[in-house]
Amino acid sequence: MDIVQQYMLDSYRAARRGEAPPPPPGSHDREVLRGIRSRIRAWAAAHRPPLA
Repeated sequence: MDIVQQYMLDSYRAARRGEAPPPPPGSHDREVLRGIRSRIRAWAAAHRPPLA
């Protein structure tokens, strides 16, 4: 099952239960990538080698 089929199934289940539908696939990708990038930058800043 690919991501679109899973999204359609989750949307159907949410509609049957009267719940809000899930967000469409890829709608939070930029936020996730920004979070990963900021964590990498913070880790790199904390683990810089000492200046000699």
